[in-house]
Amino acid sequence: MNETLQILESRRSCRKFTDQMLKQEDLEAIIRAGTYAPTGMNKQTPIIIAVTNKKLRDKISEENRKIGGWQEGFDPFYGAPVILIVLANKEVCPTYIYDGSLVMGNLMNAAESLGVGSIWIHRAKEEFQTEFGKNLLKELGITGDFEGIGHVALGYKAEGGVKAAAPRKENYVYWVK
Repeated sequence: MNETLQILESRRSCRKFTDQMLKQEDLEAIIRAGTYAPTGMNKQTPIIIAVTNKKLRDKISEENRKIGGWQEGFDPFYGAPVILIVLANKEVCPTYIYDGSLVMGNLMNAAESLGVGSIWIHRAKEEFQTEFGKNLLKELGITGDFEGIGHVALGYKAEGGVKAAAPRKENYVYWVK
């Protein structure tokens, strides 16, 4: 089996990270892979906000926690030191959600290829509908009708952070020959 197929089969969501910051070159490679995801009509509607600032990371975590309805102190990003937020411009192309989802997949698969743990965290849509999210976009100079697609939490995997793959379900594929 080739290396790409091995990565696709071995990647699993990580729910326990070390607090060690990613190497800059690894983070840049992961982000670059995200920018090469296919997009409808090559409109490249998604954007990626790369958050390595701990103070901002913790604020985003708290907003996400509130939206999710968890108790105070819970970190929906499982201690990951990096959050990549994918948003897509709804005005540019009707495929913006699919485009952003493909970016998310590329980010997570690229992370796995470099030995970096990842997990897709939802509630980005709701997060960027709040004043907090709107203000963050404004502070970053991002204009347009952007919808949050998801967060990719990234970090080095801590012991016990990744479970083994579940068996593939029956009838996953229906062949028509």
